Amino acid sequence: MSRLSAVDLSLSLGKNEGERRLEEAQERLLRLRLHLGGQIGRKELGPPLCVVFEGWDASGKGGAIKRLVAPLDPRHVRVAQFAAPTHDEKRHHFLWRFWPVLPGWGGMAVLDRSWYGRVLVERVEGFATEEQWQRAYEEVVQFERTLAAEGMLIVKFWMHVSEEEQLGRFRSRAADPLKTWKLTDEDWRNRERRAEYEDAVEEMLERTDHRAGRWTVVPGDDKRWARVAVVERVCEAVEAELDRRGWDLSAG
Repeated sequence: MSRLSAVDLSLSLGKNEGERRLEEAQERLLRLRLHLGGQIGRKELGPPLCVVFEGWDASGKGGAIKRLVAPLDPRHVRVAQFAAPTHDEKRHHFLWRFWPVLPGWGGMAVLDRSWYGRVLVERVEGFATEEQWQRAYEEVVQFERTLAAEGMLIVKFWMHVSEEEQLGRFRSRAADPLKTWKLTDEDWRNRERRAEYEDAVEEMLERTDHRAGRWTVVPGDDKRWARVAVVERVCEAVEAELDRRGWDLSAG
């Protein structure tokens, strides 16, 4: 069974439970963020935290990111979005453009799409040669291992939705004058090649899941479930890392 087909997309949360769990997770994340930034607890800078989001078009990345950063002071977190590389960026190694947004000690960055574009859209759409995207798996893993060796905590999400749910969200966007800008001809074209993208996603999950950068596949058909799952997973990852480092999170 493939990793995507094993995902239970029926998972859901009721409104009251969803709001309660989200509020609890956001408060938990705020406290952890203050520990990392040296504002409370040991009063020293914690490891850099980088949260990477990939997923289908209309899979809920934006909504999940919004809930993830909502409780945080905007001075303490950077959200960066990545689309197709510019002409100048193409003159460099594909990882070059991501370095400036990476967090330093005590910092946090959230990436809305990332270096995985090389083995997803660039692979499927032919923007990278086969030699380039085949080589990229090891390049990405070594890149993440290098960051982790310097202390960075990397949390990676693939936001997964069914083909039927994605179509419903596309149609909803098309009918809403305030959301039509989110839907492009490219989105519809990508949808027609979903089988090719699924193959690329499966290979990405298999070849770039490693100890320093584990993938979490989030069932996204229910938005409440997905948003809560993201915030809770980030909290769990930070708590595990700080516990490994011997930090006392009860202080402060």
